[in-house]
Amino acid sequence: DSPTDFTESNEQEILAYISAQGLNAQKSSTGLYYVINNPGSGNRPTTSSNVTVAYKGYFTNGSVFDESNSDGISFNLNEVILGWTEGITYFGESGSGVLLIPSRLAYGNSGRSGIPGGAVLIFDITLKSIN
Repeated sequence: DSPTDFTESNEQEILAYISAQGLNAQKSSTGLYYVINNPGSGNRPTTSSNVTVAYKGYFTNGSVFDESNSDGISFNLNEVILGWTEGITYFGESGSGVLLIPSRLAYGNSGRSGIPGGAVLIFDITLKSIN
């Protein structure tokens, strides 16, 4: 296993977090974990929808790296990290939950400003609207 492949360590980190937090998480075929607290109503977005999402992003240690205001931000789901492109489609409008995203579905081995390479990202999200 190459030192830059975080797949296994990310999986262990996510599973440990889920266990510690007592979350009821589901795992998709891509390795994305998600928790649906409220499925929402109406239509669910597609991977190319424009949506408005309120969110808080943090690491498994609880340290917050990004947060929107309660109005949320709007974007196309095909222009964000893969964990969001997939994960947001599990919710209907007004739906909320948690996305637990391994680094390969986020910023990978290189990371980005404020996010180290290989980092697992957790997002509390509310799908405000499909635009």
